[in-house]
Amino acid sequence: MDHWHQSLSTGPLLGIAAGAIALLLILIIRFKVHAFLALTVVSLATGFATLIPPKQILPTMLNGFGDTLASVALLVGFGAMLGRLVEHSGGAKVLADRMVEVFGEKRAPFALGLASLFMGFPIFFDAGLVVMLPIIFAVARRLDGPLLLYGLPAAGAFSVMHVFVPPHPGPVTAIAAYGANPGLVLATGIVVAFPMWYVSGYLWGKIAGRRYPFAVAEHLFGTTDHDTIDNPPRVSTVIGLLLIPLVLIFANTGLHFAATLGWVDDQAEWFHVLRLIGQTPVALLISVLVASYVLGWRRGEHGSALEKILDSALPAICSVVLITGAGGMFGGVLQASGIGDALAGSLNNLGLPVIVATYVVAVMIRLAQGSATVALVTAAGLMAPAVAQGDYSAMQVVAIVFATAAGSVFASHVNDSGFWLVGRLMGMDVATTLKTWTVQQALESIVAFVIAYAIFAIF
Repeated sequence: MDHWHQSLSTGPLLGIAAGAIALLLILIIRFKVHAFLALTVVSLATGFATLIPPKQILPTMLNGFGDTLASVALLVGFGAMLGRLVEHSGGAKVLADRMVEVFGEKRAPFALGLASLFMGFPIFFDAGLVVMLPIIFAVARRLDGPLLLYGLPAAGAFSVMHVFVPPHPGPVTAIAAYGANPGLVLATGIVVAFPMWYVSGYLWGKIAGRRYPFAVAEHLFGTTDHDTIDNPPRVSTVIGLLLIPLVLIFANTGLHFAATLGWVDDQAEWFHVLRLIGQTPVALLISVLVASYVLGWRRGEHGSALEKILDSALPAICSVVLITGAGGMFGGVLQASGIGDALAGSLNNLGLPVIVATYVVAVMIRLAQGSATVALVTAAGLMAPAVAQGDYSAMQVVAIVFATAAGSVFASHVNDSGFWLVGRLMGMDVATTLKTWTVQQALESIVAFVIAYAIFAIF
């Protein structure tokens, strides 16, 4: 691919992208083609249509597929094992009962969302969602309510924290590109995260739950006959187990943030050891091992019995992992075709105010190729010279960071691996995921941009 240059202009490339997405939706929704097959076929066809050299099409597809699996497979696998242990031991039910007892049935979605905001500070979106899912499912079963009423507030909370609040990689990248003050971005992000989540996560979750009142499917963690459990774990034990990956990942992201500011020596051996332990897959692995002892061996689940419990978590996630990887493959083909770069280049000279231009560029790149990270990095790189030339206050630069991040999260759809992850984990088909999660991401983006624009205008 190093010696290949895209010869098609922006117009034809956008037409191909739109046609590929339409074909994918028709195959899956109208003709009921399995999503894994449809994504693979459309990715192959898109590679030919965008004139990627034939010998490079399959490697491009495999790179996109492999990169996505590298970031998702271990997280989902270990997260599902942890969730199965918590569910099988009765821990999820115990924690759900306590949450309902403390907050009440009506405030349970709000409580789940607040807990996810807290967990989402150090932990990445996909890992946080998988760890939180057994609790979400348990609360939904306990109250016999629609899954989306409890699931969307939590998923929306993880998304808000991941996209807008350092030390997550997206905002950190934008901070570096624009020369923003990290402390101001962090402090402001923590403050504005709540209204973003309240509108796009909590309120929309209540609406979506009424419109699509499906219950929890027994597809991921399964169900356990809790009447046969004589010694369920204490609430404090369950919370402690769920805090293990949170603490380890927080240490990792905190160390990375401190290193970028020059507070610690990033060449020291202890630094790399602690960061390794705090890497999300390793943190989740440690959590599963500890949970296996606390919820397994100490409660009489030994040898093959414990192995069967852990193994029972894996069959249901195979489809989730493969389809999510295929979604990354489709996005990778679109990215390699140059659609995002061509679109960004054509939008860069529109003459819009900087705060608007950063948002529009990020939105269009996000819609064209799917990856929020690529959209944010590309938009920030393109708009950084314009921001550097302007006479903006420190808070206005913070607002530009938020505007770019807001654009990068807009309307997740079929070319985004996160779309498939959320939809499959919550048991939704493609049409329902478009009507719920895609709308949630659009709302999150719009609310965030309104807040960013207000900050820019006031300060």
